[in-house]
Amino acid sequence: MNNIVLYQPEIPQNTGNIMRTCVATNTRLHLIKPLGFHLDSSHIKRSGVNYIDKLDYQVYENWEDFVKKNPGSYYYFTRYGRKPHTEFDYTKDKDIYLIFGKESTGIPKEILQHDLEHCTRIPMTQNVRALNVSNSVAVGIYEVLRQQNYNELLKEEPHKGADYLER
Repeated sequence: MNNIVLYQPEIPQNTGNIMRTCVATNTRLHLIKPLGFHLDSSHIKRSGVNYIDKLDYQVYENWEDFVKKNPGSYYYFTRYGRKPHTEFDYTKDKDIYLIFGKESTGIPKEILQHDLEHCTRIPMTQNVRALNVSNSVAVGIYEVLRQQNYNELLKEEPHKGADYLER
C-alpha cells in the first residue's frame, strides 16, 4: 500500500489539500504529532471539502510510535536529498511511505541521518528553497503511481462519461 506521512504538519490548509490528494489516489495518510492545528478545524474541512469521510488516516504521538507500527520502505522528501524522487523504483516494495516534514523546518536531521540512501529531492532551481508541502506530496505520490501504472485509479472521468469531449 502507498502511504503519505506528515511529520508534525503546521498549516491546516496544506494538510486539507493533502487529505484530498490521499482520497484521490487511494493513499493512506499518517499524521505525526504535534499537529499545528485541530483536525476538526474549519480550514481542514474547507481544504478537504467533502472527501474527509473517505480518508484512511492514522495519528501518532511521535516518530517512534509511527516507526514501531509501520514497517516498510521509507522515502524522505527533503531539500538535502541527493537523488531525484524519480530515481527510485517504487514497484518492488509492498508498503511504501513517502515522508514529508513540517513546513517550517522539514524532517529533523536526526531522522534523515539514519537512512541517507532514501533521502530524495524534487529537482528545482536555486531560486526556491522548497515547494509547498501539498505540491510536493502530489509530485511524489503521482510518480509512485505512474511507476505502478496507477493501480486501480480511474483513467476516465466517471460522471460525464469517457466521450464527454466528443459530444
